[in-house]
Amino acid sequence: MFTFVPDHPLVCGVILILIDLALWQMIDASQRKVRMSVRISIFITFSWVLTNAGISPLQPPLWPEDPLLQLTGTVLGIGWWLFAARTVTIVLGSGLAARGGHSARLLHDVMGAAIFLIGIVGAAAYVLQLPVKGLLATSGAMAIVVGLAVQSTLSDVFSGIVLNTTKPYHLNDLISIDGTQGHVVEIDWRSTHLMTDEGGIAVVPNSVAAKARIINLSRPGDVHRIRTVIAVPSSVRPRLAIDALEKTLRGTRALLSARPAKVSVKSSHLEYTEYELKGFVASAKNKNDVSNMMFDLAHRHLEAAGVTWGHNPENPRWSRQRRLLEEVRVFRSLSSNERDRLADEMTPIDYQADEVVLGFGEVADCLMIISTGVMSVSIHDGEKLIEAGRMGPGEIMGEEGILAGNPSRGEFRSITSGQFFRIGKDMFGSQLEHLHELQSALSHLQEQREEIREAVILQKPVETKKKGLLSWLLQRR
Repeated sequence: MFTFVPDHPLVCGVILILIDLALWQMIDASQRKVRMSVRISIFITFSWVLTNAGISPLQPPLWPEDPLLQLTGTVLGIGWWLFAARTVTIVLGSGLAARGGHSARLLHDVMGAAIFLIGIVGAAAYVLQLPVKGLLATSGAMAIVVGLAVQSTLSDVFSGIVLNTTKPYHLNDLISIDGTQGHVVEIDWRSTHLMTDEGGIAVVPNSVAAKARIINLSRPGDVHRIRTVIAVPSSVRPRLAIDALEKTLRGTRALLSARPAKVSVKSSHLEYTEYELKGFVASAKNKNDVSNMMFDLAHRHLEAAGVTWGHNPENPRWSRQRRLLEEVRVFRSLSSNERDRLADEMTPIDYQADEVVLGFGEVADCLMIISTGVMSVSIHDGEKLIEAGRMGPGEIMGEEGILAGNPSRGEFRSITSGQFFRIGKDMFGSQLEHLHELQSALSHLQEQREEIREAVILQKPVETKKKGLLSWLLQRR
């Protein structure tokens, strides 16, 4: 066997290369260390075959009188340089793989191209004995010609290197590039691919992204801005509208208190004025839900302030309490005459900010309907009071005491000043023909609030894991 190697070096070299390619395909890509070890072992064996055959990759073949042997030495010498370039690329790539991410893959590709270029130049200089300076000059001139031909593509490539180095965005980030908004689904050498809200893919060249104004809506990950625009008739005094909309913001519990929400006039027209409500939420998934809730709550506060839009289908002679009975869902089972009688018995009660309207454990002797203002609802978890939600115009309190004389399971404290209407317990008697349906609606409301209460209590705080000094330092590398 040992005489076969120097006598047939080309056959042995080809066999080794075929074995390397076969093992590379057979070994799973996840076993990086095994693949790298096999590649290094075969390369060392290939180098040993060349050395025993008297072939050196650092000098031209020494058998000019034998064309076949000369060709064999030349092919194996060039093959050694390419094999070496591939092996070095694999070793470096294994080290970069631990970093992960698209930037690591891009750096691996750039280093691989540079290493193969060095291998080709080395083979030309040492094995083929070509004038490297002239070759480099010629290749440089060709590179200039090719570079001018593919100038835009090269601009995208180098811009991609800059973007992957500075990392203004990552995969799955929601970004806006030059007015094009979407989630990043792919970043390649030439472009960035965005999944838009319409479900299409927008391909933005990296050269455009590198020069454009990039807005990353996913950073920081715990702050997301929402905007809601509402049109109010221009006849309404701006101070009145702004007061109602500020109550809307204070009544939206999902807004982050660390970043104050604001109301501002966006535009003014002859017939209406547009007001913009701005705030921040912790999760991007809740942006649409919170925005829709703010829009509905803004309408309720504006209506409570006396604002109407266009043609009002309600009876213009109705009082505020009569209109509330039309809006509150639990009273829909009552007839119009019953609502009229109930509205006549409703008594207005004014309250100030930070006033306990219904305390925890207190038995309510009436049903209360909020007319104006914002109310905070807190429940007791066995140790302290926890805010579970906020209430606004058209919402009711005290159903527990009305139904069964049970004490309140929550504390209702006012955030702003306002007014509510009181309906005495004696009104829920036989004089209402649809009393059973009303009681069923109140019971259903009580069950819903009990579910919310249980959900808030069962929410456990995130357990903080204790970490040592080494872990703290590693996180700040």
